[in-house]
Amino acid sequence: MKTIYDIQQFLKKYGTIIYIGDREADLELMAAELKELYDSQLIDVKDYQSSILILRTEIQNFKEKK
Repeated sequence: MKTIYDIQQFLKKYGTIIYIGDREADLELMAAELKELYDSQLIDVKDYQSSILILRTEIQNFKEKK
């Protein structure tokens, strides 16, 4: 995975569509959902780590732009 769109498509495979309208909240909910999937052993470590890294970077960039 390389982009937020990739993460959204990945989550969609598990029946999760996240859109609140607040970009920061959307990103944080995606991270929480990925953690739940990982904790439930539905996704592997590689997918979890790469997704979380992308989301954390995006959240940090978003906060810096405010």
